[in-house]
Amino acid sequence: MNNLIEKADKFVEDLFKEKLPNTYIYHNYKHTQRVAKSTKELLDNSEINVKEKEALLLAAWLHDTGYVHTYKGHEIKSAEIAENFLKENNATGELIEKVKQYILATKFTESPKCIEEKIIRDADSSHFGKDYFDETSELLRQELELHNVKNFTTAEWLQENIRVFTEKHKYYTDYAIKEWKPKKEENLLELIESKNKQEKKLKKEEHKARMKAKYKNDNPERSIQTLFRVTLRNHIKLSDIADTKANILLSVNAIIISLAIANLIPKLEAASNKHLLIPSLVLVLFSVASMILSIMSTRPNVTSGEFTKEQVKNRDVNLLFFGNYHKMPFDQFKWAMTELIKDKDYVYESLMLDLHSLGKVLHRKYLLLRLTYTVFMVGIIISVIAFILAFYLM
Repeated sequence: MNNLIEKADKFVEDLFKEKLPNTYIYHNYKHTQRVAKSTKELLDNSEINVKEKEALLLAAWLHDTGYVHTYKGHEIKSAEIAENFLKENNATGELIEKVKQYILATKFTESPKCIEEKIIRDADSSHFGKDYFDETSELLRQELELHNVKNFTTAEWLQENIRVFTEKHKYYTDYAIKEWKPKKEENLLELIESKNKQEKKLKKEEHKARMKAKYKNDNPERSIQTLFRVTLRNHIKLSDIADTKANILLSVNAIIISLAIANLIPKLEAASNKHLLIPSLVLVLFSVASMILSIMSTRPNVTSGEFTKEQVKNRDVNLLFFGNYHKMPFDQFKWAMTELIKDKDYVYESLMLDLHSLGKVLHRKYLLLRLTYTVFMVGIIISVIAFILAFYLM
């Protein structure tokens, strides 16, 4: 008996090494060893005759060999492989039939009909009542995913295990009920606790998501703030552009005046250059006018830098502009800002006032810049015409 069982052990080990894909991370040789060990444990604690023990141990070793051919319906293939193996090793027909019967009894959908079938069924599901259940359960979940049988999320797998524990599985033998069932119940409690924790966590996350969505939908603060932020930033950029343009005009006209004073005007003292006097004066005067207008477009307006409490209470002062508070003591400024922060409408009104003031400043700057460019253009044109006429009429 022992010799045939040892051969079955070696046969399964070699078969799995050669033909079982690496994707079988649960139904492999290690699982078969566990089932054979659990079967022996049950046999040692039951009154079964020697022939039945041999058949059960052979069935335990050979019951998952069909996985080398197929996932679904592997029990039938396992029975065929077992039959061929036993015939090659000169087993009796009675033993072969018993082994095939016990292998087919491992189908989870079948109910065991005799004590031998109960033993093989309890052995095949012994991990439900063991400390290593969590590890083997996770391996089975990954194996199902790898073979495209079904993809379970963590929550779904917990629910599936609870359903199997409570609705589909039970131990049949007295020994399994006494020794393994208590641990199975502990594992079930842990599954239920894990499920409850996940549900609480999920509910908490869903609540946060709902509150966040509700806040976005019911509170338009963010969109209003974005409106003011973008608009104010654009106005500041436009103001920088205007200042840059004014600086360019200042630099160009300063260069023109410097060249005229250094090179052109000294030569006008000569009688032969008197005809250039008027064109030169026209050029210098228009350049000076352009410079004056450029300076005016960039010149800041000086404000009083003070406000009263009545102005704050009546919302007559813009506290967001430094020119309205730069002379005020910090305590009074702090009080005014506190009053501003308390009233959301006052905050938005101040932002609107600040935006409106920037708009008025920009209007003035660009109006002066337009005038400056016009004066500069007209001055250049008139100066060129004057120089041409001066040379033509000399």
